[in-house]
Amino acid sequence: MARSIPSIPQFFRNVRRTTEILSILSKYGLADWLSRTNIEFVKDRLQSPDGECIARTSKSARIRLALTELGPTFIKVGQLLSTRADLVGVELADELAKLQANTPEDSFEKIREVVESELEMSLEDAFAHFERRPIASASIGQVHRARTLDGNEVVVKVRHPGIERVIETDMDILMELAKLAERLEDFRQYQPTAVVKELARTLKRELDFSREHRNLMQFRSLFRKQKRLVIPKPYPKLSTEKVLTMTCLDGVKLNDLKNSTEEFDDLEDFARRGAKIYLDMIFVHGFYHADPHPGNIVIMDGNVIGLLDFGMVGRISERTREDIEGMLMAIVNHDVPLLVMFVERIGNCPVDLDTSGLSTDIADFVGQYATQQANDFDMARALRDFMSIVRRYRVTLPSEVSLLIKVLVTLEGTGQLLAPNFSLLEIMRPHQRLMMVRRMSPTRQIRKARTFYMQLEQLAERMPQRLGNILEQIQSGKFDVHLDHRRLGPSVNRLVLGMITSALFLGSSLMLSYKVPPVWFPERGPLGFQDLSVLGILGCFASLMIGARLLWAIRSSGNLDQ
Repeated sequence: MARSIPSIPQFFRNVRRTTEILSILSKYGLADWLSRTNIEFVKDRLQSPDGECIARTSKSARIRLALTELGPTFIKVGQLLSTRADLVGVELADELAKLQANTPEDSFEKIREVVESELEMSLEDAFAHFERRPIASASIGQVHRARTLDGNEVVVKVRHPGIERVIETDMDILMELAKLAERLEDFRQYQPTAVVKELARTLKRELDFSREHRNLMQFRSLFRKQKRLVIPKPYPKLSTEKVLTMTCLDGVKLNDLKNSTEEFDDLEDFARRGAKIYLDMIFVHGFYHADPHPGNIVIMDGNVIGLLDFGMVGRISERTREDIEGMLMAIVNHDVPLLVMFVERIGNCPVDLDTSGLSTDIADFVGQYATQQANDFDMARALRDFMSIVRRYRVTLPSEVSLLIKVLVTLEGTGQLLAPNFSLLEIMRPHQRLMMVRRMSPTRQIRKARTFYMQLEQLAERMPQRLGNILEQIQSGKFDVHLDHRRLGPSVNRLVLGMITSALFLGSSLMLSYKVPPVWFPERGPLGFQDLSVLGILGCFASLMIGARLLWAIRSSGNLDQ
């Protein structure tokens, strides 16, 4: 039966792109090998598109350069992986955070076509003015200044034509690579297929500008009483899945402060107010702007804070928020066992987790940071050290927790850009008191009791039926118990191979004993050998070789099936 087209592996359905990806990866793999050799005259031959000698850079930098050369999809994937220090490590996560997509801008004619097709009207009927040149071009889309018919200055974010097909192709290829990595013991613990699926979902959400439109509306509703915070106002009639129109925030971005001629008063107060707003988003609302780097924060007239780019937002469930609050209180109270319990509860721990070693490292971590004064406390370093401990013991955190840690690290770095003495921990202290009050509040206890009662009621309703089904299966002899034998594969393989080797040796010995033809030395030969069975000799030699291979595998704890 002929196989359907969707069942054909993506490696063959997208031959050209796959070949391009493998070629780039091979180049950077060769550079990685050259970096460990002393062949100096060859190292300068391999260069990135920017002319950088990639064999003379660090491994993390080579990965960043490879993703940059692979294009917008892989740049976006790298930016998303920069939030997963528990998977890729702190050093690589910091390097991936530097990824910037210098995507070539689309022609004005293509942008016009997209806007008119989405809004179902001509560009002149939709806007009084629309600038031809974009002010920015990122991996997903590009941004143009414009003016509405009623005279409001706006920016229009337009998705690159055909970008969804490019991303879909690249993610299909990544999924095939993840399936290959799933077969390797060293990568299986990181669940590469699950990670790629999560990345694909995130990219799909970012492709949909209507989701960013809803984020803007929700943030404006939550912070409508904040007088010194401005969130762009979206225009529903001028926005679709591929086009997003919102108010233009006039001001100076934090990353442009050095080049700005304007003077701003009390930047430390600006940093503290901004951090407090973010902590309210996280610990009060559980819904926060997830990309607080200096390019997304604007200083407006009157030291008003403006926030840009709501394509990436974070959400924290109440249960996760309580766990994170519990971890913070455990650190403050020097309660190592409680902190270890929360790590094991939040994270996905390996079966062979070294709990004793984890407790020791966390005790050292708490001893190092819990006694520091707020003014001297480096939260970014503390969070990085914590992520290093988590990765060392192969504990993977939920994506929402990893993203939150990344946001806190970025937030402290942005605050210190404005005020060198900025301390995020000092601003978090009032929230610690609020945490205790909120956890012990009667309203919360009543809500938890109501939830527990509903779950108990649901369990009580289902239990009799489930027990009845089990008893019926036992009575009819259809009750099955499914056991998952973990890590028995190599042992079973060795056992089977040992039995085959023994049988082969025994059979070959019998052939030698009964002089099964064809034979060597029909007449008396060297050392007295005579009538040696050729098949017996070959069988004995093969069994000895396989036995030696088996002993080597057992000695080195290798897996014979890999």
